[in-house]
Amino acid sequence: MNSTIYEINTRVWVKRFAQSNITPKLIDIPSDYWKSLVDKGIKYVWLMGIWETVPDTIEKYCFDDGLISEYVKVLPDWKPEDVIGSPYAIDNYKINKTLASSSEFIQLKENLNKLGLKIILDFIPNHFHAETSLLQTNPEIFLTGDEKLFAENKRAYFKAKNGNIYAHGRDPNFPAWLDTIQVNYFSESARSFMITTLKSITKLCDGVRCDMAMLPMNNIFQNTWQKQFELLEINRIEEEFWVHAIQQTKRIDKDFLFIAEAYWESEWQLQQLGFDFTYDKILLDRLECCDAEIILNHLQADKEFQNKSIRFLENHDEERAITIFGEEKSKAAAIMISTIEGATLFHDGQFEGKNVRLPVQLGREPSEEINDSLVQFYGNLLRIINHPIFTDGSWSLLTSIQLDEDFTFQNILSWEWKLRNDKRIVVINFSDSPAYCRIKLTLGSEKENATLLDLLNNREYKREVSEIENLGLFIHLDAFESHIFEIE
Repeated sequence: MNSTIYEINTRVWVKRFAQSNITPKLIDIPSDYWKSLVDKGIKYVWLMGIWETVPDTIEKYCFDDGLISEYVKVLPDWKPEDVIGSPYAIDNYKINKTLASSSEFIQLKENLNKLGLKIILDFIPNHFHAETSLLQTNPEIFLTGDEKLFAENKRAYFKAKNGNIYAHGRDPNFPAWLDTIQVNYFSESARSFMITTLKSITKLCDGVRCDMAMLPMNNIFQNTWQKQFELLEINRIEEEFWVHAIQQTKRIDKDFLFIAEAYWESEWQLQQLGFDFTYDKILLDRLECCDAEIILNHLQADKEFQNKSIRFLENHDEERAITIFGEEKSKAAAIMISTIEGATLFHDGQFEGKNVRLPVQLGREPSEEINDSLVQFYGNLLRIINHPIFTDGSWSLLTSIQLDEDFTFQNILSWEWKLRNDKRIVVINFSDSPAYCRIKLTLGSEKENATLLDLLNNREYKREVSEIENLGLFIHLDAFESHIFEIE
């Protein structure tokens, strides 16, 4: 495991620290809060939604029937002033002035870095807000259309205030986002502008989470806009944008982190283009719907791929873990993503068992009860994984051995971490019924007996070394139960 990342919906979260109805700026957040994240083993905090938007256009873009339905569902007493616009339709890469000035944010970064906490910010390569000020200063970076395209598809194209026709940003599988304008990645001017922007962001943070990172990839970008390119005779640029963008940015800061939100089996290619980590949405989907055997197959992928995967149970785009999995299964899934190779992403509210996934356009969250059982569970889990063996050790899968004719062994997943003479053994029953097996281990001990400390459940077991090495360690776990053993 490489790093632990914690996502915060910044514009909403900061209001929790308000006093006398005055919302503080980020620089005023008590240092004790940031220290509490460090104490949990968090290495990076992802401050989602930090950039300036275009607030004057909220009424125009954020009150369609679909969005209003979402607002009512999660915040029944919502008011129009609670709607603050999407943090992914930005004006430009300037810190939202309600949160901090540029100098204040740089000071915040210095303060957090001294505590041992690094900052991740969003980079949104595909688009800007449809009414971005860049249409006045840098209109050449956007994908233009013509009257014919506009007449054929007024959902995908729009007429800007400058009189020109532009494309809205889009994912090829869904209708265009009406509050956005598409960046043209087959324009050298656009690529140069976006790379310069990335380089300027290095002053403010220690890495970026790149929204929908696969969209600027040449083949995907061309397939999305194929008809437009043919009509307007736009030529493809053969070099991949990300190669140059990442290389040039890392020349400024070699440790600057690039995280790709990635789908459509683009993860491996994005890693090859230079990304440090890519989303592992496939694992999340398999945890939700599949059995342990299919999950095991996923964990047998190439080691380099595993190490560059970022595992998560929820984020601002996904439903809450406790809603999808239920409490006990969510605990088993959390143990799994926290103790395999790769980075782990946690989401603000996950530790407390929050149920509501807040639409990103809302600036107020509902009040929810804290799940004390989950708070205790995550506190213990984070304490366990905040150990050098999980960052500096070597990881390997273990094999579950069938007992007699019992087939529940297929529901048990297990692996070990080794660092010098230290070991951790993780065993998870990822099913809704009891499971049994043996797990063969090499202890390399001259002692007759071994002591297994179950760090997760605060229990101790004595076992014969010869039995563990010859027959295997006997395991019996009830539904979604787990062990994390330290062996003495």
